[in-house]
Amino acid sequence: MVQTVVAPVVTALLYLLIFAHVLEDRVQVYGSVPYTSFLIPGLMMMSMLQNSFANPSSSLIQSRITGNLVFILLPPMSHREIFSAYILAAVARGLCVGAGVWAIALFFVSMPVSNFLWILVFAVLSCGIMGILGLIAGLWSEKFDQLAAFQNFLIMPATFLSGVFYSIHSLPPFWQAVSRWNPVFYTIDGFRYGFFAVSDVSPWRSLAVVAAVFLALCFFALRLLASGYKLRN
Repeated sequence: MVQTVVAPVVTALLYLLIFAHVLEDRVQVYGSVPYTSFLIPGLMMMSMLQNSFANPSSSLIQSRITGNLVFILLPPMSHREIFSAYILAAVARGLCVGAGVWAIALFFVSMPVSNFLWILVFAVLSCGIMGILGLIAGLWSEKFDQLAAFQNFLIMPATFLSGVFYSIHSLPPFWQAVSRWNPVFYTIDGFRYGFFAVSDVSPWRSLAVVAAVFLALCFFALRLLASGYKLRN
């Protein structure tokens, strides 16, 4: 509980305290939205994504290293059931961390909610995407170094360069274009729309991108599990 929920909430709180203190009076986003309020949904989503990825990836790599990965194959479960177990656990952890960040943030600033259903849909799909990526990384990695490389060179850059701390309209045109090729940007922008009813791109476009990425990763991960990739051989 402390490591999986409390620690990431404290980390997000530190980001909030530092960035809100330094940039509150220097950055203006969405017209009337205070920077601290703008920052909170981004921190919530960043925390949810990172922890959703960590849940299945760390579980699989630990099982591989300790030699008990074979016990995943012994029960009479289909590859779809194994997939569902890992992804549901990842989503549950991500949502718990996000709720914790939200609860702590309310002590600092009031957060409007324009459309809670929109928030929930993006939260679940986004955690699902990172949970599937964590599952793929856990299957592919044979040691912690490989898993760390996957996280440090793919997950972390995509998360930090996705508009967590800024609106992409504050970027030069080239970097705006680069940001639009980052799927994580759409998870955060659509999630933020649920709070403020404003966003950098159309929320329907964000939903289409996030849903398409989720379905594509589902198909790919299920194929890996069905083939027994690095599980049976």
